[in-house]
Amino acid sequence: MESEFLIIKAEENGVQVIGLTRGESTKFHHSEKLDAGELLIVQFTEHTSAIKIKGKATVQSRHGEIESFNSSEY
Repeated sequence: MESEFLIIKAEENGVQVIGLTRGESTKFHHSEKLDAGELLIVQFTEHTSAIKIKGKATVQSRHGEIESFNSSEY
């Protein structure tokens, strides 16, 4: 099975990217903090079932591009 890759580009300082585990109970297992312009390439694996992004970022996948936003803007 081929894993999905995502490219996350921070559009502001302090964007948090959090990996969540698979299994009976979902837990945080990894966290990164990005500054504006930084890229992080992530992959879903046997351990990672979800990725949470806090802050303003652009996310690219084979399905297209989407932007997250800072919730304090709304």
